Amino acid sequence: MPRSRNSGARNLPKRIAILNGPNLNLLGVREPHIYGRTTLAAIEKSCRELATALGIEVDFVQSNDEGALIEAIHAARDRAGALIVNPAGLSFTSVALFDAFKIFEGPVIEVHISNIHARDELHRHSILSAAATGVICGLGPQGYLLAFLAAARAIGAKAKALPASLVVGAD
Repeated sequence: MPRSRNSGARNLPKRIAILNGPNLNLLGVREPHIYGRTTLAAIEKSCRELATALGIEVDFVQSNDEGALIEAIHAARDRAGALIVNPAGLSFTSVALFDAFKIFEGPVIEVHISNIHARDELHRHSILSAAATGVICGLGPQGYLLAFLAAARAIGAKAKALPASLVVGAD
């Protein structure tokens, strides 16, 4: 069961931090039969465009270093209302990232471009999912935008430029 996070416990900033793990800087080149040809720069551009439409600030980080990602999560505690994290290969090994997810007080949405549940045994079970608010996987780069909409809703961001169903969901 996803970890419940009390987003009402504090006034969440209208900022979302998007963190990307090892090898995602090579999207578009690395194993395109699994991850497609979309680059991380294109994903960042799409996320920034959606952020502008929603009136949200965004931090977009990629690192091949586990420690740098943990530091980014720590920094986001005071800066961002929500995290979107594609931990890449660290999903399957990093207890340290698991602990950092639990320290962040706002929603944490784990994103995977591929459907990890349909992958080989090494890439099938994310140990981080138990510390995430939600997980989106297998929807390609579009998963980032879906995660962004969910995170925006969780921090109370609303936009008049998008259809209400995209901003507030199907409640």
